[in-house]
This record gives sequence, C-alpha cells and structure tokens, in this order.
Amino acid sequence: MFSRTAARALKANARQFSSSVARQSKVTVLGAGGGIGQPLSLLLKLNPHVTELSLYDIRGAPGVAADVSHIDTHSEVTGYPADQLDQALEGTDVVVIPAGVPRKPGMTRDDLFNTNASIVRDLAAAIARVSPKAKVLVISNPVNSTVPIVSAVFEKAGVYDPAHIFGVTTLDVVRAQRFLAGVAGANPKDVKVTVVGGHSGATIVPLLSQVPQGKGVTGEAYEKLVHRIQFGGDEVVKAKDGAGSATLSMAYAGARFTGDLLRAINGEKGVVVPTFVKSPLFADQGIDFFSSQVELGPNGVEKILPLGELTAEEQKLLEACLPELKKNIEKGKKFVSQS
Repeated sequence: MFSRTAARALKANARQFSSSVARQSKVTVLGAGGGIGQPLSLLLKLNPHVTELSLYDIRGAPGVAADVSHIDTHSEVTGYPADQLDQALEGTDVVVIPAGVPRKPGMTRDDLFNTNASIVRDLAAAIARVSPKAKVLVISNPVNSTVPIVSAVFEKAGVYDPAHIFGVTTLDVVRAQRFLAGVAGANPKDVKVTVVGGHSGATIVPLLSQVPQGKGVTGEAYEKLVHRIQFGGDEVVKAKDGAGSATLSMAYAGARFTGDLLRAINGEKGVVVPTFVKSPLFADQGIDFFSSQVELGPNGVEKILPLGELTAEEQKLLEACLPELKKNIEKGKKFVSQS
C-alpha cells in the first residue's frame, strides 16, 4: 500500500508528464528526402518535445516517413509528396528548411545561390500563407542570403515577425568546439565557443578568447584554428569527392538548434545560443542580420545579447566579416525584390 508521500509524488509526476505532453510540438521538415533531411528527420524523431513530425520533399518524403515512423518514440510521422506542401505545413509550430542542392568541390556556399534562393523563396511563400506564425529555421545555404529572403517574403505577405525566423549557424559552433577541444586536449562538451557574424568563410567569427580553453591559443596555431573553423566545410566537400557536403554534421547541428528552440518554446529559461537573426547590433552599418548569442523563449527571439569584449585578433576578423556579410544580405533582399 502506498504511503501518502508516495501517492503525492506519483500525482506530481503524472501532472508533470501531462503538462510536458500538452506542450509538445509539430515540426515540419522541408527537404526531408535529402542528404541533410533524412538524418535530421531521424534525430527529430528522437526528440521528446516533438509530438508530430511532418516530412515533405519533391521526392522521397513518404518513404523516409515510413522508415522513421518505425522508431519506438511516441511522435507520429507523416510524409508528404511534392503536391502536398500545404498539407505538410498545416498546424505546424516549427518549420526546418534543409531543402536545396549540396556543394560540390570548388563551390562556395554563395555559388549555390541561384538554385537555392528560388527554392527557399517558394517554400517561404507557402509557410507565410499556411502557417504564418510558425518558427522558421533556415539551413539551406547560403544562410547569409536565404534568411533575408525568407524575411522579405514574409514581409511582402504582411506576416513578418523577426522573432520567428532563424538562420541555423550551429554547425560553426559545433566545429569550433570540436576543433578547439582537439587543440586544447579537452572534452568538446566542456568547450562553449560563441561564433558570431554569418555562416560562410570569412563571415564566421569564432570568439575563442571568451572560453578558458581558447585563451592560450596564439600565433600560427590560432590562425590555423580560425581558418579551419571558417572553412571546415571544405574538408568534407573534398573528402566526399563530389558526392556531397556536410550532411550528417549539419543534420546534427540542425537537430541540436531545433531542440534548443523547442526547449525554450516549452518554457525552459536561460536557453542562449548563437543564431543568425534580424539584429540591431550592426544595423547602423546597414547590416540588419547578424549571428550572435540569442536568448530564446516561447515567442522565439527574446533577447539579442552583445558580443562582449573582443581581442585585437577577433576585432580584425569582425572587420573582415562585416562588408562580406553586408553583400550577402543585400543579395538576398535584391533577389526577392526582383522576383
């Protein structure tokens, strides 16, 4: 026979479980059949905050959904073919967009612009029409341009909320933590690097001085580490020899950021991560999107935090970032205005 204390504990646990279930979310992946979309869908199926997983692509999504749906977690999975985009988006809380073509050897993220810009624009128009209040997480490259594209499409539709649109730059953070840990002989989980700026080449600015493990990295070792963080994607493109780009690590990074946002949506306090959003930090220089530490909350962006103290080396990296980032942002805006 249960004691009163045990009975109260059981009731409290039941209330907590019921409350957590009530707050769980529908997540839609646009581009679920691709190299990023498939492992991303798998990882999202494992997330306890996801109640319903909606998978869409121009090909392959129903098959991915059937496969992923057999995994023994409680979320329901549905796959949608090319002609059912609206159905995939109905009632969704979060949309993750990995759709687009991957990089090949010799290509930069910016080289993907012409193809991926059209894809992202059309998907954004559908989201704005069907689920305008959804949080939108953009993975499709070049993120420095595709996030302004999504924002401009929502603005044209009259449903723009800058707190709801995110560029996923988490892979830069993942790489910075992994690579710095290797240099410092530390566990990557103990290395919390902030990466600011954008999501391509010289626009990626790791603030290594702001973590204990990075303070002692100087000279040539520092330069090599920064270069590897900025251009780590090239290693993967080269190693895959034309067969793709960073799909698995990007899927992990996308799932990690989605999980961070879902935790904040579900009421967890103090969720602070770098992400590329509409930002006032450098708006006086004509740069109205920027990746920095952002506090997440139920409405998405709650607070954009300052960069903090930078070293002379980091200030130089930032100075190199800003003009390139400005060009990328303007390219995305111009694409929508001329569409």
